[in-house]
Amino acid sequence: MGGVDGLTAARRRWVMLCILLGLGLSSLGSAIVNIALPNISRSFASSDAATVWVVNAYQFSATVCLLPVASLVESLGLKRVYTAGLAIFVFASLGCAFAPTLPMLVSARLIQGAGAAGVSVAGMAFVRVIYPHHMVSKGFALVALAVAIPGALGPTIAAAILAVAKWPWLFLVNVPFGLTVPPFIAAAPPDVRIARSLDLIGSALNALAFGLFVVGVGTLGTGDGRIATGEIVAGLFCLGLFVRQQLRHPMPMLPFDLFRIPLFTLSVWTSVCSYAAQILAYVSLPFLFETRMHLSAVETGFLLTTWPFMTAVTAPIAGRLTIRHPASVICSIGLALLAVGLLLMVFLPTTPARWDVVWRLALCGIGFGLFQTPNNTAMMTAGPVGRSGAASGMNASARYVGWSLGSALVSLMFGLGGDQGAVFCLVAGMAFALAGVATSSARRFR
Repeated sequence: MGGVDGLTAARRRWVMLCILLGLGLSSLGSAIVNIALPNISRSFASSDAATVWVVNAYQFSATVCLLPVASLVESLGLKRVYTAGLAIFVFASLGCAFAPTLPMLVSARLIQGAGAAGVSVAGMAFVRVIYPHHMVSKGFALVALAVAIPGALGPTIAAAILAVAKWPWLFLVNVPFGLTVPPFIAAAPPDVRIARSLDLIGSALNALAFGLFVVGVGTLGTGDGRIATGEIVAGLFCLGLFVRQQLRHPMPMLPFDLFRIPLFTLSVWTSVCSYAAQILAYVSLPFLFETRMHLSAVETGFLLTTWPFMTAVTAPIAGRLTIRHPASVICSIGLALLAVGLLLMVFLPTTPARWDVVWRLALCGIGFGLFQTPNNTAMMTAGPVGRSGAASGMNASARYVGWSLGSALVSLMFGLGGDQGAVFCLVAGMAFALAGVATSSARRFR
């Protein structure tokens, strides 16, 4: 049976295989495309700035869809939302592969991001339902592996595909894997559903608030302060309207009941800070390596793999530690290590030995791995099992909001810092990691 006792081991394995495959595909969908952007730009004879929207559209769509999808989880059930999300993701992959123009490709990526939101929210909620309470941290450790490994191998897989085929095959590779999932999901427990309808007004305000704010922060980096300020103010205004509308809604998308639990709220803020720190480093380090240290793109790719690889190695260890020690302690130690690693990257010499770079990135990866599983476990188990869909929605929202905020800040840092933009980003990442230490540590007193 599902619920607090979870599933039997045999049924749980089949459902977890389905969940991990879907989450792995959604993570790969985000990581595999970056390296192909120059090829896509040449294919459509488009500018680099326009082509970047192939990546941004996916991330933006996934973010704004998370809260609406979380509400659908409770009204339609985990099985339906997960299966629909994966189906949308797979069919949108076909749309990406056969897109005749760049706008069509960006549109298909928007749809693909919406499918990824369904997979992310329902997948995380499934873990809470199918595992016994004392084993749930092991399930989230497997989720961390499913997300980290495709993130680590994404550039390598993309390079291997592009060596023998054209960029559309980066999307076609999703199709056969996605089609194998439906038989496995049948082993999942019956859904418990709540009668509720999709809040269209709230969904629109959520998209406007997020989109305007993030675009505004990014616009600051271009030097057009008047437009950027207007976008940020408009985003904050829409955010206020969204919160007000949700407070009056009989069944809000924002889980106010969960936010009344201090452990949950602090875990959300810890997640936002940590993922902002991660993306600030991920985006800025290639510029540091290729511009300041004059490394090739291939060398940069191999060096950067160290971080997600060590995160994947650390994730199961963190899962076991979570059973014995408070999540607040493990997360705080991990984020402190991340902050130290980022600070050490700032003080790299101009021509360091490769090992000097690798061990610093390994420290960042270990720190991030120690944070991820305990924080996910704390957030997902803070509330009742019946609110797993809402908790999963906020879990994914915190991750994507952190990534999007960090990405927008990269534009600002490079606009303000010029040649030192990458260093500014690493310092900002360190500051976010330390803020995460503070919010995580505060959980000890709640």
